[in-house]
Amino acid sequence: MALVLNEEQRALRDAAHDFLASEAPVEALRKLRDDRDPLGYAPGLWQQMAQMGWASIILPESYGGLDFGFQGLGVVLEETGRTLAASPLFASAVVGASAVLLGGSEAQKEALLPAIAAGELTLALALEESNHHRPTRIATTAVASADSFILNGDKCFVLDGHSADKLLVVARSAGEQDDSEGLSLFLVDRQASGVTCTRTHLMDSRNAASLSLDNVSVAAADVIGEVGNAWPVLEQVLDRGRVAIAAEMMGCALECFERTVAYLKEREQFGALIGSFQALQHRASHMQAELELARSVIMQALSVVDDSPEELPRMASLAKAQLNELVKLVSNEAVQMHGGIGVTDELEIGLFLKRARVTMQIFGDSGFHKDRYATLCGY
Repeated sequence: MALVLNEEQRALRDAAHDFLASEAPVEALRKLRDDRDPLGYAPGLWQQMAQMGWASIILPESYGGLDFGFQGLGVVLEETGRTLAASPLFASAVVGASAVLLGGSEAQKEALLPAIAAGELTLALALEESNHHRPTRIATTAVASADSFILNGDKCFVLDGHSADKLLVVARSAGEQDDSEGLSLFLVDRQASGVTCTRTHLMDSRNAASLSLDNVSVAAADVIGEVGNAWPVLEQVLDRGRVAIAAEMMGCALECFERTVAYLKEREQFGALIGSFQALQHRASHMQAELELARSVIMQALSVVDDSPEELPRMASLAKAQLNELVKLVSNEAVQMHGGIGVTDELEIGLFLKRARVTMQIFGDSGFHKDRYATLCGY
């Protein structure tokens, strides 16, 4: 396990940093929010990301990818976390692409992955059905009918679902609610008959949607993986997503911390810089220590995806739980150390607090992952 970046990864990080600082600063997210942009991201920016190879980082060369691995992906996502960049990168190029790569047939991979790698096709995973992450609590039904399936049910918090070309819908074709057995994964056109996709405006301006399926017919050829046995693939996809979102959260926390330290060095109170106050120095030191601890965890988790997938479930939950706690700590401290202005909308630090709160819930909160980690470790 490498705890430092190699030369290529450092070059990728620096290129991503410069590009996002120039083309997708935090002000760009604010403008998308204030304008109530119907898409929620700039298509031109997404095409630039794809041209730089970001949409193809984790895909094999045989499908048009760079095969640069999750460690390469991690440095890019960390930089997107620093600027709160809005794009389908996580939903499509990480979660969606992983589902097709791990569970799709050869024909499906050849048809979908090159288009994803080129940024020409976007996918979104439709999994959640409640306010809390319960990946096996699926009530959406899939009933076999001749050479197709009929889907009925509702989904919520579908990341980038309102703009995705196709949806990866998790539905129950057998078993009882909460069973991991009996789940199936279907590729559904977002504009198919019976599909209603409604934009959801999340607190942090991340793109999401609510989905309603009313007698939606899906061909048997559009089943990803084996009917009734999607859970083994879905679990791997979710773990990959957890590690990826943790990398993004790392960038968010780092940016919060660096902005706060800079503020401590310039804000004066009682005739002195507030950074000279020992109490604030101790709090900043605590954040620095937690950042370094989280850094080692996330780098190990990213390397496990590429090199030791058998360790992925445990490391994914460790990384997500650790980063959940980190962004909560750092974003809280950032707002408090900025004082009253920290809670105003005009200051960007508040946008990081909102992003922290939403990402803490994506694919499992701290309680979910602490319990899962303990179970996986035999407790």
